Amino acid sequence: MNEGRHPHHPPLNDPGCEPHEPELYSPARAAETIPTLEDVNDQALGFYRTHGYLAVDQALTSDEVQATLDVAQELSANGWDGISYEANKRDSGKKAVRKLAFFGEEARECGLLVDHTGLLKAVKVLLGGKVPDLFQTMMLLKPAHVGREKPWHQDHAYFDVDLRDRIVGVWIALDEATVENGCMQVLDRGHELGPILHWRRRDWQICDSDVMGKKSVSVPLKPGGLLFFDSLLPHGTPSNNSPYPRRAIQLHFAPAGSRDVPESQRLAIFGSEGKNVTC
Repeated sequence: MNEGRHPHHPPLNDPGCEPHEPELYSPARAAETIPTLEDVNDQALGFYRTHGYLAVDQALTSDEVQATLDVAQELSANGWDGISYEANKRDSGKKAVRKLAFFGEEARECGLLVDHTGLLKAVKVLLGGKVPDLFQTMMLLKPAHVGREKPWHQDHAYFDVDLRDRIVGVWIALDEATVENGCMQVLDRGHELGPILHWRRRDWQICDSDVMGKKSVSVPLKPGGLLFFDSLLPHGTPSNNSPYPRRAIQLHFAPAGSRDVPESQRLAIFGSEGKNVTC
């Protein structure tokens, strides 16, 4: 597991975070799904390569989901080192946790299911038979009423990994994820566009004008359902203004033996504030 593959941008906990335009998230339909991880076969691989994503109805059991939520609750209560908070506060004045980040072996040591046999088998299929190498784990906790947006972006824009080594993202719902509480939304086949310029605006993100009004695919999931997605697939999650939390765990797998690149090379591809274009 490589700890230094993604930039450590400062957490966006400041009160100046801007709300997003509702038109940035306009799903035309919900994603098709397959029943379980056992259904990640050659046909599913074909869908994944064509569309850039693959949704699974049930990947974790209810016990596995609860065990993962228990870890999140314990770490949030005890002040985990890799914790980030929402800019807004609940009515009680208590800070709302938005993210827990894990490095190295921390996720395993905390008891998270990063070595789930069925999951690793499915990821290997999506990597074309290459052995999966987990290099990032995060718990994404979008609290009721105050959960902030994660703007449209491509995950490979964050990773100092050669573009020839495509990464598989795994987003697992721990609550019911709906359009109302901020489920994942993706641009179908958007990975075919290649790298898109990113900017430091509400986050490290694709410019709003590049996605405004485009029809997305929403990925509503029951607890234990998951989304696999290509590291060049544009995706985002709107703010959670609903009374229901939307908690998830996200993993990223690279093929074993993948190649690192300098940060300067990544930014030359995905952009920086020095590009001769505006957003």
